[in-house]
Amino acid sequence: MAYDAEDTRRRIFEAATAEFAEHGLAGARVDRIAAAAKANKQAIYLYYGSKEKLFAAILRAKLEEIRVSISIDPDAMAESVGQIFDWYREHPELIRLLLWEALEAGDEPESEQEFRAGFREKVHHLAEGGAVRHLPEETRVRAAQDLLFTVMGLIAWNFAVPRTCRIVLDEQTDQDALARRRQTVIEAARRLASAPGVQG
Repeated sequence: MAYDAEDTRRRIFEAATAEFAEHGLAGARVDRIAAAAKANKQAIYLYYGSKEKLFAAILRAKLEEIRVSISIDPDAMAESVGQIFDWYREHPELIRLLLWEALEAGDEPESEQEFRAGFREKVHHLAEGGAVRHLPEETRVRAAQDLLFTVMGLIAWNFAVPRTCRIVLDEQTDQDALARRRQTVIEAARRLASAPGVQG
């Protein structure tokens, strides 16, 4: 059977995503990734160079995935927030990867610049419409940045701390809590998008 390099890379990527989401960068083990991917350790180093570079590649790919999968309509903020909430519910690994990255990866200005470019695109799109469109440009962009970051936090916290969600919300199942939280976050985003602080 011929060796399929792309399939091997895909299996390594999927196995490493699960490993990093579960154990973080420091706790992840290359031998476990290789075993789960049915690949040898040499292939991991050949394709990605190091465990740190593999982690960075996965995080970069996941952020790019959400960037291209989700759009924010400044004139339909509530609907956009609902779609983002659903995306995070289907891809909980991104939140865990971001939390591990914040704890372990440290400051990496080069990667920050790369990530910033993707979010800047969404900020400018958000600044062109909705409640901030009438503000002066410098104020409009800042208001859009604040709104985007606040909404991201409202959504992400539901998936970042599932145990705390269960404790605080006193729900029997995660799904009960998430169904109600989705509606709460959507309503909060709708109000934030039309709040006096956003409008100036």
